Amino acid sequence: MDQNLRMTNAAAPAASVDASLMRTMWGAIATALAVLYTIPLSILAAISGAIGFPQGVARIGRLWGRIIIRTAGVKVQFEGLEKIDGVKSFVLVANHQSMFDILALLAYFPRPVRFVAKRELLRIPVFGFALRRGGHIIVDRDRGGQAVRSAIELAKAGLCVVFFAEGHRFSDNQVHRFNPGAAWLALLTGLPCVPMAICDSAAIMPRGAKTVVPGRTMRMKLGAPIATESLQASDRNRLTRQLEQAVRDLFTSGSAAA
Repeated sequence: MDQNLRMTNAAAPAASVDASLMRTMWGAIATALAVLYTIPLSILAAISGAIGFPQGVARIGRLWGRIIIRTAGVKVQFEGLEKIDGVKSFVLVANHQSMFDILALLAYFPRPVRFVAKRELLRIPVFGFALRRGGHIIVDRDRGGQAVRSAIELAKAGLCVVFFAEGHRFSDNQVHRFNPGAAWLALLTGLPCVPMAICDSAAIMPRGAKTVVPGRTMRMKLGAPIATESLQASDRNRLTRQLEQAVRDLFTSGSAAA
C-alpha cells in the first residue's frame, strides 16, 4: 500500500510538468498562428479600405479577433450588456491590460466598435493603413478637430467609440489614473460614457509577453451609462475621475484576482 502511495505521489508532479509543457507549446503555436492570420487579413482589410468599404474592414476585424481567440482557447465573458439597451451611440471607456482586450471587443462586443488609436500605430505596414481606412479615430495633437468630426460621424452612424483611458496597457492587475481624453471626446460630441472594466486579460498576454497563455477566461463588465449632454467643458476633470472610479469599482468586483 505504501509503495502504491509513493508511486501515486511521484506521478502527480510528472503529470503537472506534462500539462505545463503542453500549455507552453499550445501558447507558442497559437502565437505563431496569430501572426500568420494577421498578415493576410491585414492585407484584405487594407484592400477593403482602399476601395471605400469600411464595413468590410470591420467584418475582417471581427473574423481576425475570433480566430485568434479561439485558437488560444480563450473564453470571453460579458456582464452588464443590458445596461446599453436603448443607448444608440456612446463612448465606451475602459482600462487596458492586454492586446486581447482589442481582439475581444472586435470579436464579441454586440455593437460595431471603432477605436481611438494613437497616431504612431499608423506606421505599422499594412495594419496602419487598414486602421485608418477602417473608420477608427486617429489621435493627432496637430489635428484634434479631425478626431471630433470623426467621432460625430460615428455617433450619427450608431457606432460605439472605444477609449482605453489609461493611455497604454498595464498588466499589474490594477486600474491606473485615467487621461481626460475620453471625457473630452464625450463632452464635445454629447455622447454618454459607458464605463467598462476589463478583468483577467493580463494573465493571457501581459504587456511585453512574447507568447499567449492559452485556455484562460477574461471578463468584461459594463457599468451604467453616464450622460454628458448637460455638462460643460469645465466638467472634464470631474467626469474623468468619475469614470475612473466607476471602472475601478467594476474591476474590483469583476477580477478573479481581486
